[in-house]
Amino acid sequence: MATPLRLSVVEAKLAVVRLPPGVDAPDWINGPGALTSITRTFEELSIVCRSDVVPEGLPAEGPWCAIKVQGPIPMTLIGVIAAIASPLADAGIAIFAISTFDTDYVLVHEPDLETAIEVLERAGHEVAR
Repeated sequence: MATPLRLSVVEAKLAVVRLPPGVDAPDWINGPGALTSITRTFEELSIVCRSDVVPEGLPAEGPWCAIKVQGPIPMTLIGVIAAIASPLADAGIAIFAISTFDTDYVLVHEPDLETAIEVLERAGHEVAR
């Protein structure tokens, strides 16, 4: 993908939570929030949500910050995540990617956010804060 992406920072501190595969999505994820994602596999129920709603004692990582690709973007567009992930990987920044029907989000650990923005801007992307 040669075209620079328009990106924006989501104003929320997020957590990635792991629950057993057979449980229902918990009520504490319902409510206002900039971003919530639920993924169920045979091995786990993964939830991305505001970090301040996660009960103590659950296996969780965070805080994360989300960088959103301004969409909607066509599902057939090739290389969107790679255009973000490659420069961040070269800079040693870990990501957690989420795709939706309309767009993509890349989560970076909160301490890495400013560096991630600088890296993405140097890669030619526009990042709104």
